[in-house]
Formats: sequence, structure tokens, C-alpha cells
Amino acid sequence: MTEEKNTVTIVEKAILQKIVVLRNEKVILDVHLAELYGVETRTLKQAVRRNIERFPADDFMFELTEDEIAAVVSQNVIPHRKYLGGANPFAFTETGVAMLSSVLKSKAAVEMNIAIIRTFVALRKVASNYKEIMEILMEMRSLYDAQFEEVYSALEKLINPPPQEPRPRIGFRRGDEID
Repeated sequence: MTEEKNTVTIVEKAILQKIVVLRNEKVILDVHLAELYGVETRTLKQAVRRNIERFPADDFMFELTEDEIAAVVSQNVIPHRKYLGGANPFAFTETGVAMLSSVLKSKAAVEMNIAIIRTFVALRKVASNYKEIMEILMEMRSLYDAQFEEVYSALEKLINPPPQEPRPRIGFRRGDEID
């Protein structure tokens, strides 16, 4: 039984590494979903396009823009633009991943879907815990105001770090990579 629990933990960690935030949504790129499901990205996209009415663009999935692709490359979500095979990737939200289970019907895909949905739910729980922590901090701040101001601000910075600008890539560039 412990071996099974460790396997689930490894799967959840693999899924967590694939979740990124784009357009203020937690999403998984089609290339990563295909990898998790054990199918080719082309096959996954083809299944989605054949059932496109199941994936409304408002909150199930969206196609990445060139700027978003550049952002995921610069954040090392994908190693290089060529990794995508020339097509703009789809980004699937939690509801889009749930809908994929009706399109990809293999047993492995259904099991992986369950694991992915559980991971999204776990992320939501963690986010709500952060909210509770911030509420407690604000309550403590009002009670002990000036005495612990430095501690409160340090904790706030740890919980809500300031947004960072994307850093320019460094290192050697080939002639075809120079802007």
C-alpha cells in the first residue's frame, strides 16, 4: 500500500510541474498533457479539434499567442519554440482537462485524468490555506501593530512575493537565434 501511495505522489509531482499560470488561469499545455496520457500531441489536438464544440474558448481551453509562447519558453516551461513542432499549443484549464476524459477514452487516459483533476483540487486547497494565513496575519497586525511590523512585512513578502520581470536569456546564441 505504501508503494502505491509513493507512486501517486510521484505522479502528482509530475503533474504539478506541468501546471503553469497563463491569463490568470492554472493550465496544462497540450504537449504536456499528451506526454502524461502517453499519446502524440498531434493525436491529442486532432481529438480536440474533432470535438471542438466540447471545448468552449471561454474557460475550457485557449490557443497560446506568440507572446505567451515566448513567455513559456523564457520561463523554461518548454525548452524551445521548436519543441512545439511548429503549431501554437493549446492550454487546458481544469474544466478542459475534465472534458478531455470524454474525448480520450483509453483506460490510461481516464486514470491520468483523475490524477490531474485531483492535483488541481489540491492546488485550490493550498490557495485557500494561503488566504486563511493572510487573514490571520491581518488580524494579528491589527492587534499587535507596531511591535511586530518588520515580522509581518517579511511574512507577507514570503507569501506574496513581488512579481518579477522576465529576465533576458544569457549565454551563447547561434546566428539564427539573434533577434
